[in-house]
Amino acid sequence: MERIGFIGLGNMGHPMAKNLEKAGFPLSVYNRTATKAEDFKMHSTIYSSIKELIAHCDIIFTMLTNDDAAKEVYKQVLGVSIVGKLFVDMSTISQEASIEISKAIRIKEASFIDAPVAGSTKPAAEGTLIIMVGGEEKDVIRAQPYLEKLGKLVKHLGENGQGIAAKLSINYFLSMIYQGLAETVLFSEKLGIHRNAMLEIINESASGSGATKVKTDPLIANDYTPAFALDLMLKDILLAQKAGANYPLTQVLVDTYQSAHDKGFGSDDVIGIINYLKDEKNKI
Repeated sequence: MERIGFIGLGNMGHPMAKNLEKAGFPLSVYNRTATKAEDFKMHSTIYSSIKELIAHCDIIFTMLTNDDAAKEVYKQVLGVSIVGKLFVDMSTISQEASIEISKAIRIKEASFIDAPVAGSTKPAAEGTLIIMVGGEEKDVIRAQPYLEKLGKLVKHLGENGQGIAAKLSINYFLSMIYQGLAETVLFSEKLGIHRNAMLEIINESASGSGATKVKTDPLIANDYTPAFALDLMLKDILLAQKAGANYPLTQVLVDTYQSAHDKGFGSDDVIGIINYLKDEKNKI
């Protein structure tokens, strides 16, 4: 049994690492904010540095916020011997950064796959994420037993960078769904339809989906505690635009989510876009 490491215990990384721990794999963890690792003490090993963790692990998972965070972690990774090790980056970063990291890892005689996920904190805790993978088949096969404990679908899409490509595509679509859902709820309320009733109709109709259903309770409760923060969606839309998304809705999405960030809604859940749209409507 290979020794597993997990770097990055944020809102997504923490429950994902917990699923690996629950599955009984020999797990080591590291997080920049050490307190987030405390509840791994009983069954796993906590390291105080990335270099220490790498020295004691064979397969290392990373779940990081953005390009800068990923580059900083992998800069430390590349500073030690990593021959024969496999790195599985589950972050949503740019294709450019991911491919750059993968090439640097291979030069050091190690392996790398990009494996970003679709799903927020609840699927992360339930182990029902969708995992989109780019990399060599032998490396995907090596990681498969562990990825299967994290997601309900593990889809190998080709070479390094293709997992990222799929993730940017699905989040581009999700950004449309969430803005559209928020606008529809506000429009129906303007016409006198109660929010609960409208959401029930949406979810039972052809326009309903897992995305609309998972945001129904937060919309009804007006509770926008982040499962997936609006700022993270903005990051992904901008990455999609940089990667070549240039369609009629692209700039609309960029403008809306950027403005919501600028108005202070960035730390809310992504469906909190409704509060920004409501504020803008009231100004008209």
